[in-house]
Amino acid sequence: MTGLTHVDEAGRVRMVDVSAKSQTAREAVASGLVRMSPQTRDLALSGGARKGDVMAAAEIAGVMAAKKTSGLIPLCHPLSLSKAEVRVTSVEAGLEVMARVATTAATGVEMEALTAVTITCLTLYDMLKAAERGMTIESVRLLEKTGGASGDWRRE
Repeated sequence: MTGLTHVDEAGRVRMVDVSAKSQTAREAVASGLVRMSPQTRDLALSGGARKGDVMAAAEIAGVMAAKKTSGLIPLCHPLSLSKAEVRVTSVEAGLEVMARVATTAATGVEMEALTAVTITCLTLYDMLKAAERGMTIESVRLLEKTGGASGDWRRE
């Protein structure tokens, strides 16, 4: 493993200087899970939750979060995103979240994809907590990234 890029020689945190890097197409995919009972999952899917369309609200929240990542994570570069797509799907354990984010820039969009997933999961929790407070948010992780000097990466 190489040294940390957000720490200078004196040990101070800093935003990485990407001014010498090439602008290339970059994409990242992340996922997460909100574990819940089948009854709560079915409530979310039915559209009958007290706060309205749970799935649509959560997906919109995730897209909004991807666009605001640099304001939430202190050392992230502000990026102009060309794509931010969030999907919530039903799985046996609850609701799975998948985010795909893309840009053409000198730095990647992994943090934007992870932020989109996290905020989508939190929104699902918020909208469904009246039905089940014991839900858990699990397995938020990067699945793949493409582009940049370090090349492509996929979780095995």
